[in-house]
Amino acid sequence: MSVLHIPRAIYDALRAHGEETYPHECCGVLLGESVTGEWRVKSSVRAGNMRTDSAHNRYMIDPVELVRIQRDAMRQGLDIAGFYHSHPDHPAQWSPTDFAEAHWIGCSYVITEVANGKAAITNSFRLAGAAEEDKRFEPQTIEIDEASTATPSESHN
Repeated sequence: MSVLHIPRAIYDALRAHGEETYPHECCGVLLGESVTGEWRVKSSVRAGNMRTDSAHNRYMIDPVELVRIQRDAMRQGLDIAGFYHSHPDHPAQWSPTDFAEAHWIGCSYVITEVANGKAAITNSFRLAGAAEEDKRFEPQTIEIDEASTATPSESHN
C-alpha cells in the first residue's frame, strides 16, 4: 500500500476546512514532492467549490484556479500531489462521482467525513493506472508528520 506523508498542520487544516464549509463540501489542492513513488505534502491550498447546484454532495475546482495553483506550485519547485474534499454526513470513501471526475493519475485523493459538522474519519486513495481507461482508486496510508513545520496556505480564490 502506498503512503501519503502529510504534516500535522496541513492534515488538521483540511479537516477544519470541511467543518467550516459544512453542510457543503470543501475542496483543495495538496502540493508536494514525489519521493521514491510516495507523495510528501509540503503545502495545501484551499479552493472554492464551484458546484452551486449540489454543493452538499459534489465539488468542482475552477479550472482557471487550478492552473494558477499549479503555476504557483511549480515556482516553488512543487507538484500537485493530490486533492482533498469533504463528505458531509457521508463516509470518507470515494463515490462513483468522485471516481468519474478523478483524472490526475498518480495523485492522492483525500476525503474527510464530516458528521454533524465535526470532522470524523479521513482516508486517502491513490489514483492508479496508466491511462484513463484503466484508472482505479487504491487505498493509501496517511502518515502524519508531527515534526514538520509546514503550514497550510490561504485560500487561492
